[in-house]
Amino acid sequence: MSINSCLCPICHSGKKQAGQTTFTVDLGFGVIVVRNVPAQVCDLCGSDWIEDKTAETLEKIVDQARQKHSVVEVANWQQEIRSLAC
Repeated sequence: MSINSCLCPICHSGKKQAGQTTFTVDLGFGVIVVRNVPAQVCDLCGSDWIEDKTAETLEKIVDQARQKHSVVEVANWQQEIRSLAC
């Protein structure tokens, strides 16, 4: 099923719309949380889908946190993509 399909494949009643989500990864030695990540979000059940290009950027953010060996890191999407562009 396409990520842009309007009907939610989870609840089958809601509609996917542009929105934001929080992405969390357990690195084993720590946790990273990235807030305000662009995603398609179901307006009924809240399920979310992240597009491939966004996922690639999230991988870079997680790799940076892994290199810092952070126990807990909370990042904001907009700030992180600005820092990656530099």
